[in-house]
Amino acid sequence: MCFSASASFAASGVLGAIGIATLRHVREPRALLFAAVPGLFALHQFTEGMVWLGLDGRVGPVALGHVTFLFMLYAQGILPLLMPLAVLLLEPPGWRRRAITALTVLGMLVCGWMIYGLIFFESTCFVEQHSIAYRNPVTGNFGVSLLYILATCGALVLSSHRVVRWYGVLNVIGLTIAQIVKEYAFASVWCFYAAILSIVIYWQFSRRDIAIATPNRLSPILKPFLLPWLRFSRSGRADQ
Repeated sequence: MCFSASASFAASGVLGAIGIATLRHVREPRALLFAAVPGLFALHQFTEGMVWLGLDGRVGPVALGHVTFLFMLYAQGILPLLMPLAVLLLEPPGWRRRAITALTVLGMLVCGWMIYGLIFFESTCFVEQHSIAYRNPVTGNFGVSLLYILATCGALVLSSHRVVRWYGVLNVIGLTIAQIVKEYAFASVWCFYAAILSIVIYWQFSRRDIAIATPNRLSPILKPFLLPWLRFSRSGRADQ
């Protein structure tokens, strides 16, 4: 977040509540990953709150190193794979799905490169103009950053679901502004913006606009993880 630990923790709490509410509206297993995005951003904002505490000297340097790695792992390593994969699971058959599949493969490659950089090269962070700047000699490569944006936002913009598509368009606008105004703290500023925007995902599911024209069978591998959430969401609707 751009201001303080308390602001990051507050954002984390709000997004966490929205994330739980979003998951309670999930009716189809293939939509779970996309519905989990607000909750994942809540954890991410909590992590940056811990980074703030470390930079303020309220947690030790070892803990600061760990939470810095976790923040950058999600922001730079996981997101370029998470977003296209989540959209791909929602998408019915057609040219859009084929294009999003290609972007998911691209996101997988970007994810691998980013994780390689985070593991084998030193990452640092510091406060600059009331924002946290994160640095890594590998993950900050300009060409890789363009591929990152293509994979992360391209799949959202290509989606056949209107709200998902608008979430992508607004993210493109936000990252462009963040790059121009706060290029030195791009990862922090854009991730906060994307986190707040993820509130629209709750609106998508609460309006029940998600319609998936694909078989709705649970994978035997995913079944143990997905069934508890589905039972939870169904019990919540039964209580209403």
